[in-house]
Order: sequence, then C-alpha cells, then structure tokens
Amino acid sequence: MTAFSGIRIIDFSGGIAGPMATMLLGDLGAEVIKVEPLAGDRMKDHPGYLCWNRNKQVVTLDLHTFAGLSAARSLLATADMAVFDWHPGELERSGLDAVTVRAANPALLHAWFPPYSPHGRWSQLPPDEALLSAVSGVSWLQMSYEDRPTYLISPQVQYGQAMIGAGVLASALVERAKSGEGQAITVSGLHGVSAVESGGTIRAADMFRMGGRGSRGGVPNYRLYECADGEWFFLGTLTPQFFLKALEATDMMHLMAWEQVGGEFTNLLKPDINPLVIAALEERFKEKPRAEWLKILHDNDVPRGPVGKSLEWFRSETARINEMHLEFEHPTLGKVELPGVPVKLTATPGSVRSLPISTKLDAIAQRAAPTVSPRAPAGKRGGSLSGIRILDLGAFIAGTFAPGILANWGADSIKVEPIDGDPFRTYGLGFIGYNRGKRGLSIDLKNSKGRKAFLDLVRVSDVVLDNYRTGVRERLGIDYQTLKAINPRIISCSVTGYGPVGELSPDPGFDPLVQARSGLMDAQGGGVEPVFYQIPVNDTASAMVAAFGVVAALFARERTGEGQEVLTCLANQSILTQSGELTWYEGRPANPKGGLDLLGTSATNRFYACSDGWVMVAGTKAEHFPAICIALGHPEWAGRLVAEKAIQEPVEGQLANQFAEMFATISKGEAVDRLLTKGVPAATVTSTADLFESPYMHENNYFEDFDHPAFGAIRGPRFLGEFSRTPGGYPRRSPGIGEHSVEVLRDCGFSEDRISELLAQGVIRQE
Repeated sequence: MTAFSGIRIIDFSGGIAGPMATMLLGDLGAEVIKVEPLAGDRMKDHPGYLCWNRNKQVVTLDLHTFAGLSAARSLLATADMAVFDWHPGELERSGLDAVTVRAANPALLHAWFPPYSPHGRWSQLPPDEALLSAVSGVSWLQMSYEDRPTYLISPQVQYGQAMIGAGVLASALVERAKSGEGQAITVSGLHGVSAVESGGTIRAADMFRMGGRGSRGGVPNYRLYECADGEWFFLGTLTPQFFLKALEATDMMHLMAWEQVGGEFTNLLKPDINPLVIAALEERFKEKPRAEWLKILHDNDVPRGPVGKSLEWFRSETARINEMHLEFEHPTLGKVELPGVPVKLTATPGSVRSLPISTKLDAIAQRAAPTVSPRAPAGKRGGSLSGIRILDLGAFIAGTFAPGILANWGADSIKVEPIDGDPFRTYGLGFIGYNRGKRGLSIDLKNSKGRKAFLDLVRVSDVVLDNYRTGVRERLGIDYQTLKAINPRIISCSVTGYGPVGELSPDPGFDPLVQARSGLMDAQGGGVEPVFYQIPVNDTASAMVAAFGVVAALFARERTGEGQEVLTCLANQSILTQSGELTWYEGRPANPKGGLDLLGTSATNRFYACSDGWVMVAGTKAEHFPAICIALGHPEWAGRLVAEKAIQEPVEGQLANQFAEMFATISKGEAVDRLLTKGVPAATVTSTADLFESPYMHENNYFEDFDHPAFGAIRGPRFLGEFSRTPGGYPRRSPGIGEHSVEVLRDCGFSEDRISELLAQGVIRQE
C-alpha cells in the first residue's frame, strides 16, 4: 500500500509548480492524469518535464472545443482532486472554476496554482521565474556586490510553490477524510515566495536584512573562502561553539583576544569588526590547498562543505545511497537520469515507476465519482490539520520550519526546546520567521524525569519531528521504535543533513554546506566564483518536504490506523531543487550560465536600470526582440540582427549596452508600459527598501502585522496556501523559551503537582 493509493488527480497545469506538486503525490501512489493542450505543456522540451511528469498518464484535449471541454468535465466527475495553473478569470470563462466543477462533484478538491497571484497588475504576466522574483523582492534580497537585483538561474520560487503546494493538497485530503467534503485551494507564486522567504521577507521596524556586501556571505563564521589552489569551500560554523572549534583548528584563536572582541563571539559580528575578521580568515585560508584545510576542519568536527559540481553530486555515492539518482530508458532519448523520491515513508513507501506515458482518453480506467463518509461535522474549521498535535524537537531551520508550516495549516505545533533554547534564537528575525504559530515548551530531555515527561506527551500526540544528527535520537531514547512502543499511531519524522547512512551521514547539515557540495553555488557563480544563495534553499525545501511527508503519513493513518517513520534529508532536496537542471540525457539543452551579480541570460532577458529603479525584461521569444526595439523608440535596431540570434546576444554585450542606455533615460513605470503594450513580458523590480510597503504584495494579503515582546511590531508572511472552507494562517507569533510550558502540560493531562515538581527541579522552564 502507498500513502495516496486510490486517489485520482486530474492535472491541467503546465511548467514547474503544478506538475511538480502532483509529481510528489504521484510518487506516493496517487493516480495522476495530466491533461495537456494540443501544443503540449509549455515546457515540454525542457529536460525537467520528464521528471515533473513522471508516473503520469498524459492525455491531449482541446478545451476550446465542446468535445474537449465535455471530456474534461467527465474526468473531473471521477476525480478526488483537480489542479490548474491558469491565469485569473480563465477558469470562470471555461466553466472549470471551483464553484461550477464542485457542483457536480462535491468531494472534489479544486486546486489553483496561479503563477503570480490572484489579484493585481502582475497576475496576468506569462509564467517566468525572474518576473516573479522581481515583483516579490526575491531578486533584490539575493546577496550581491552591487546593490541591485540578481538573476537566479535555478527557479527556486517555483520549486517552493510546488513543494508547499504538495503539502497543501495532502493536508486537504486529510481534512476531507474527516469531513467528507471537498473545497477550493489556492497555492500562488506568492505562496511559493512566503515558503522560501519566511526568514527573509520579515521586518521589525527597519531591521530586515543582514548586512555585508558580496555573495560569499556577510559574516566570518558562515561564508565562502578561497584556498591556496583556487578551490573554494564554505565554512558553516553557525553557532559560537562550532566557530571556536574552527579558530582553534586554524590557529586563529588570537582573534578572540583582540581588544575590540574581548573574548565575546557576538563582538566578531559587529559592523566595524566583522570585515577585519573576514580579512584575517581569508588570508589564512589562502595559505593551504583546499584538501588540506578540509582534512584539518573534518578532524576537528568543524562543519565545512567543498564547492562542487552539480552533475558530480547527482551521480555521487550520497545520491545513490539515498536513492536520489535513478535511470530510465526513453524510446528516443535513450538513458534518462532523474531524481528519486525525496521523502521516505517506511510503511507506505513511494516509487518512481515510469517516465510520462502518453495515452488515449478511452484508455483511462473508468471509475465512479468519489464519495467520502464524514467522521466529523463539515463546515468551517480551524485549519485543515485542526486537532493534530505536533511535538517539534527541531532547531535552526530545516527541522523546525516544518512544524511551523503544519501550524499554518491548523496543527497545534509545540516547540520543545532544551532549557537554554534553540541556538538559532541568536539570529533574531530568522528565528521568528521560521517558528511562528507554535506554543513553546522548554524541557531537559537529558534528565530522566524530562525524558519520561516527554514520552508521556508522545502518548497523546500525533507527530514527533526532529532534525538531530544521526544517532542522537537513539542516545536520547526517543527513536521511532521507542515512540512506537508507547503510541502505535505516532508519526516520527527525522530530517538529517545527508541521510541515515554513508560517509557524510554523521556530518552536520547546515544549508550552505549542502548548497556548496551540490553544485548550486558553482552554477550560480558561472565559474567566476561561487555564489551563496540568500534563500536557504535546502533548509526550506527540506522543511516543506518533511511537512508533506508528515501529512502523507497522517493520510495513510486515516486508512490503516497505524503511524510510521518519515525520513528525509537536505541532500535529497539539493537534488529535488535542481530537478530540472539535473534531469539528464545525452544531447540535452545546456542549463543557463551564471555569473557574479548576474543580470540575466541574454540582452533581451535581463534586469535593466531605469532613471528611478529597475525593470525585468523577459524577452525569451524571437518576436520579443523587434518589439523591444520598437518600445524603446528604435525600430531600426530590429533590422540589424536576426531575431532568433538577437535573443541569444550576451547579457553584457553591445546590444545589451544599447538597451541599457535607453532604459536609463526613462522611468521604470514608463519602461514597463512601453514594453507591455508591445507584448513584451516585463515588470518593475521591488527593492528591499520598498518590499514591505509594496501595494502589489498588500493587495494579495501577503503580509500580516503582529507584536513581539522583544522586537516590537513585526511584519511577515501571512499564508502558506489558502483554503476556502478550512482557513489557516499562523495562530500566534513565535514563542519565548518555555512560554507555554505549563499550559501545554495541562492540556496533555499532567497534574498540577507533577507540573510544580518539574518546575521546582528545573526539568521544565516557564518564562
């Protein structure tokens, strides 16, 4: 049995987000029927199409004809879920909107993945990662040497929309199993932004971004360094303890004795001291080749990651051990390499069974409309996961953001911290962004009474989630087998750096270490120097995939009554979040080439500075070149180059310089008006200074304001997907250390005497 066996999904979406979301459900057993127009998926020639549409039956329908529309409605009448990514208004014009379709199939979950947003000027733009990153501020949040937007060559926001979308779809299935009713769901491109930028698009007063110029990292303990042989590695010493180990291993402890530092770690990060420490370490690391430094750091248990190549990582032993490198035979392309299933459910495992299979409509298995017997009253609920209790043992981002996501969907997520708290609290707004919606319980698990209290919590909970290093759960006596013996319905989810076995399995898995090893930094840098992604790509992806895995296990439990173990790791997501770039076959198109402070991929597809800001011009088709020339008032330029050649002109070449000179003379508003009226996709770029007051973001309810006792007024993302009948959202701000300890223990059945004893003995902490 698989988690979603028996679930039928009709996927009308194209590109990345919708297909990749349904791919994840298909990996775990759902039957996915992909409906494509006569011309095919808009990204049918992209290598990633083979990955994002694996395990699917693909049928072709012309929905602009009566016959095609009737056939689509017949399929929808048999479906548990339908997924669309059409622009606002298109579903209503075709009669495929949620209200119309659900009238014939009330149990249907109708999911809409708009490329940008339901509302606003940019909602009608054609799907394009750079345009989405531009209007949402993502491109300007990226660290750079110049204070300007940066073009990211991998579509991390669309990948984020896909991963958060898969969890939203799965959570709606869990709710439907209880209520018996379907509902309408929206997972927009902006929800993808909120998923990957929960620690980035957050502000307290004017504080919202770490300082530092460049793309190597802004602090000395967490950045890229070049060695004597020109090779690079990332020093991932996020905590003071790890950084002190690094200083000792490199004979640089004298930095702590500097008068300005005075032995205090936080002084190293002050604006006037920070660059001096960086310069000292840069000089030191250039004294030896990388291999020598990596051995020294490894021998001293210092987190580090060599900068590698993507394809080498994809074909590495780590990928093989984690079953993330698969091979299939394609009838015309030959051997195809593609990523495996990123999350492992031990009792209901998933699999990749085939590449996309083209089929005829009459070959689709007939089935009746779905009916679900309700086990609880329908109607409005507190969220699709209302009634689910999560014990969150996670720290930093990857493990602890997953329970935050589940809280956004209605779960009661309880952050279980040691007495001195999550070490990530040092990073202020980042901690707040990834820990919203939770209650706080502080407990000493190394104390026998603390461990017993925790196990008593397990008896009345649904999920335990951690991101401990390999072996820690066993040492603490809270591994899955122990938890299962106490509560057979418990779901235990563990997020590690590199998986449970293999040479790297004992290593700490901080996000940029995996960014470095996986080749993501190298690819973005384009061979000049590696680039540290501001988005914590593997951390947020692992949180989203862990949340999806947990919800899949909850849905399986609805059928079996049994819990299970869920496993994933950052290494898996380092491949999933390069799935389009890593799906490989002989002769496949080359991936975009990166570069420092990259402005784009060509003269017609890049960022341009105007007199009052920046615009993104997404001229990717031949017809866009003459249109750009006309829009800029120089139609004669269109006759100098063949259009097909023009869209391949270099991003910093002569044509780009001509365009740049013209854009610099006009405002960004005028530039966009000129381009859009000529049919060229374009948008203004939202800077970090303007992000939190952006009318477009507010029109789409991206932000909400709340108060924090230490930071005052906070503005941060509101939703991680929206539900028509079971609205979610964060029920509270991030907790203080042990802020709700007594409340949680009471809710879980602890007596007042026992709570008082635990407090008096220092086993639990209450702020």
